[in-house]
Amino acid sequence: MTREQLHIALNSGRISKSQIDVLVLQLKNGPPLAQVLYQEVLLEDKNGTFNASWTFDHLMRKELSYILPFIDDFVNGLSELNSESCIRPIAHVCEMICEQYFKQKNPAFIQNITDKQLDKMVASCFDWLIGPMNMAPKVFSMTSLFYLGLKFDWIHPELKLVLEESYANGSTGYQNRAKKTLDKLAKLGV
Repeated sequence: MTREQLHIALNSGRISKSQIDVLVLQLKNGPPLAQVLYQEVLLEDKNGTFNASWTFDHLMRKELSYILPFIDDFVNGLSELNSESCIRPIAHVCEMICEQYFKQKNPAFIQNITDKQLDKMVASCFDWLIGPMNMAPKVFSMTSLFYLGLKFDWIHPELKLVLEESYANGSTGYQNRAKKTLDKLAKLGV
């Protein structure tokens, strides 16, 4: 698949889950296209579609390591996102990155992601957690922030405050994840 073919596939109307699965299979054979796909995410954020972000999320579920060569571009693009349709899958990718870095202690992620890059992820995750959007990006962000707080000690007390203040107004899913996160924070003595 070429850059042009990818662009056409993503911009020919709404694509189905099965079409995304086919795209992901094609993209798995061309790791450099993952960065092109992320550039499409940044473009589509401005025009209100979400084919690229949905495809990007599904590709990262299969081949998260494809993000490492352009991790700097990825984290620098986080603050540019405005569309909730794009933020939701990208927040999920942030959560997967944090799980690889902190929970799985994957050496490829630890060696290729800097503290400065993690700090940019922190800023975006807090923006998404406290911002006026649906619950899914918030849920992904709180999990990312929990993990990021294992490296940056100021995060856990702030995260606890935000979750305690927002708990009552959250959806059932949000309350579930918030309770689990608050319980984990309590076990750490926060």
